[in-house]
Amino acid sequence: MIFTPTELQDAYIIDLEEKHDNRGFFARTFCAKEFEAHGLKPVVAQCNLSFNHKKGTLRGMHYQIPPAAETKLIRCTRGAIYDVIIDMRPDSPTYLKHIGVELTAENRRALYVPEMFAHGYQALTDGAEVIYQVGEFYTPGYERGLRYDDPFFNIKWPLEVTEISEKDKNWPLMTTIAAGSSSSEKR
Repeated sequence: MIFTPTELQDAYIIDLEEKHDNRGFFARTFCAKEFEAHGLKPVVAQCNLSFNHKKGTLRGMHYQIPPAAETKLIRCTRGAIYDVIIDMRPDSPTYLKHIGVELTAENRRALYVPEMFAHGYQALTDGAEVIYQVGEFYTPGYERGLRYDDPFFNIKWPLEVTEISEKDKNWPLMTTIAAGSSSSEKR
């Protein structure tokens, strides 16, 4: 595997190191030792598959807080997606910054999402399929989210949003979250 750091601290793009022969190729998609060598958390608690009927479908922006914070390894196995992550770690030098990465079945790229990063993506093709290796169990009481269209982040989604869940449409704006943090700190 080829690990390329992104502009966000601790987030990596992971490309395959393909070994070709007359049959095709072979490549490792995950190795706990290689992840540890790059300072990444190599735990897989769950594997999830997401299928999207229509291009323009948007899922996100989701994350879990401690003690159920989760890492994710995201890979598009059919079609293409535009994947976005936001660093939500207050002590990080890249706090509240975001990046977007195109993951496709053709480029076979993966995105490693550290703990306390909000994550979401938009399907760029009909029938886009995404597999997530997740480092913590889904724990609804610790789930948080951000609005995909929050002007604070000004994420440039490549397509018009054609499908989105009510839950994802109604996550709070960052200004609301920040105001809530300030008032709870004053108590």
